[in-house]
Amino acid sequence: MTRRLILLAHCLLNGSAKLRGNDAPAVLEPLVLPLIREGFGVIQLPCPETTYLGLRRWGMTSEQYDTPPFRRHCRRILEPLLDQVEDSLRESFRVAGVVGPEGSPSCGVGCTCGGFCGGEPAEGVPEARRIPGPGVFMDQLRLCLEERGLFLPFAGVDEGNPEGCRPAALSFAPLGAFSRPDGDGQGGFRS
Repeated sequence: MTRRLILLAHCLLNGSAKLRGNDAPAVLEPLVLPLIREGFGVIQLPCPETTYLGLRRWGMTSEQYDTPPFRRHCRRILEPLLDQVEDSLRESFRVAGVVGPEGSPSCGVGCTCGGFCGGEPAEGVPEARRIPGPGVFMDQLRLCLEERGLFLPFAGVDEGNPEGCRPAALSFAPLGAFSRPDGDGQGGFRS
């Protein structure tokens, strides 16, 4: 049996890490349960927003998180995970890729939340909208993997579309300009 792993954003396995008032499920079951049934081991990424600002944080955009201190924080909390991924690959595990929730300012893959850059607290943030590009944390994960010569494909899920969250619907692709030199997209070490 092939030893397979997949990396999931923290909130896909723990909806309580999201902002207060969010009606996210405890676990994104349409994604997670089939992966478990198919024999995948799941590595849960740390939640950069919760570990940086706690559970009482305000909703923010990728521009607000895109600061040197937050990027340093992301790198710091990624170190143990990167060691685990690197060791798993050395031990012949197959790492299918990384999955994040689309629209997240930190963990979005193909789109993130942008537009609002600061000001006084207000009811709602009408300026916030989905914009193309990865969230800050996923961008840092990509960079950290690249620095270690590791290449993993990324896939985003739309949590509002349960059918699109099923593993068979995932479309893994390089994040930005990120791709494995041999083009197989399966993750591994640079030759």
